[in-house]
Amino acid sequence: MSSPCACSAAPTLLFACSGAADVGEIADQSVRQVSRTGKGKMFCLAGVGGRVSGIVKSTEAATKIVVVDGCPLNCARKTLEEAGFTQFQHLQLAELGLVKGQSPATPESMQLVSRKIEDLLQCS
Repeated sequence: MSSPCACSAAPTLLFACSGAADVGEIADQSVRQVSRTGKGKMFCLAGVGGRVSGIVKSTEAATKIVVVDGCPLNCARKTLEEAGFTQFQHLQLAELGLVKGQSPATPESMQLVSRKIEDLLQCS
């Protein structure tokens, strides 16, 4: 098993869909869970979408970005792309079998997603 990437002082940023659906809740809570471990820092997706200069500059300085979308609309990914970001890892919860409207936000589903986020944070 690889160790987490610790090769730079620049932050690793985590962005989550926080949509109203069950999978939005799972994405949001899973990113918060990983952020609490210190393996990455949850960051403000709305600030990127609103082009808040400090948030955009901090995002530009990140060594790694992971974006987690709850449903196939991929709002979080599209928000970063619209702001000009292209270098990031993307996780769509449908890839893990979590379907909008059919996936309650259980501890098990959040653990599944948290583990996948941690996998994406590993050094290449």
